[in-house]
Amino acid sequence: MKRRTLLRSVAAMAALRQIGAWAQASAEPLLKRRIPVSGAELPVIGLGTSGAFEVGDSAAEREPLAAVLDDLLKQAGSVVDTAPSYGSAEAVLGSLLAARAQRERCFLATKISSYSPQAAKAQWQNSLARLRTDKVELLQVHSLVDLQSNLRFLRELQQAGKTRYIGVTHYRDEAHAELVDVVRREKLDFVQINYSVVSRSVERELLPLCADRGVAVLVNRAFEDGRLFAQVKGRPLPEWAGEIDCESWGQLMLKFVLAQPAVTCVIPATSKPRNLLDNLGAGRGRMADAKQAQRIAALF
Repeated sequence: MKRRTLLRSVAAMAALRQIGAWAQASAEPLLKRRIPVSGAELPVIGLGTSGAFEVGDSAAEREPLAAVLDDLLKQAGSVVDTAPSYGSAEAVLGSLLAARAQRERCFLATKISSYSPQAAKAQWQNSLARLRTDKVELLQVHSLVDLQSNLRFLRELQQAGKTRYIGVTHYRDEAHAELVDVVRREKLDFVQINYSVVSRSVERELLPLCADRGVAVLVNRAFEDGRLFAQVKGRPLPEWAGEIDCESWGQLMLKFVLAQPAVTCVIPATSKPRNLLDNLGAGRGRMADAKQAQRIAALF
């Protein structure tokens, strides 16, 4: 066999093995966890749209995102998180869901980040128009902006049946102490926080408090906006990763987050179908226990 033919054969075999691994993984159901306030269940891996869905109108920009959404829903995922402050993300997401008649299969979460009641109402109406829907599953106060006023508005919308759940979000460690105060003081259904192998302050108080108060937890920035991949570039995956059914560094990072039982769902953003499928793999198979989670963190 010629060297070129041999190399092509080896590459083809590797690709087939990868496809086979994805097919086998997708045959397993995604792990689900309960929303404490209702008892409904969510898949533990969802999809964020910050950055990834902030694109224009061209087919070249939108086709990969359409494939990401298709694959998420085909793999029994449902959670998609967005915000009016994410550029064109709401409009792109709404357009793609409408084109495929997939809105009802999606647990749709967005946010309010206005500084007056009038502006909040206008922002909400704009979000509905962009998302091409008349309600969402989860509405959140973005980064605790004008918290009391926006929470009142969210509760009005929840009472009117325009959102099933309400919550608050943040993405920085400095906000965790304030989030603890908010969870103690307010009746919330969800809290969205940043959490990763190198950003762990929520373990001390916020996650246990959410578990005690019956608040579901969404996790953003599990990859530290991609910076964690730079730390492991060129490093082989540890052999013991197979003990928790991990086939990539991304899955190892996500299973670290999911080792916390208070975490309901992780929402990494991506515009690449291959990365989405890899992320979903972290929601299947054996999960890390506390000891294995510490072992993962030690790698970073």
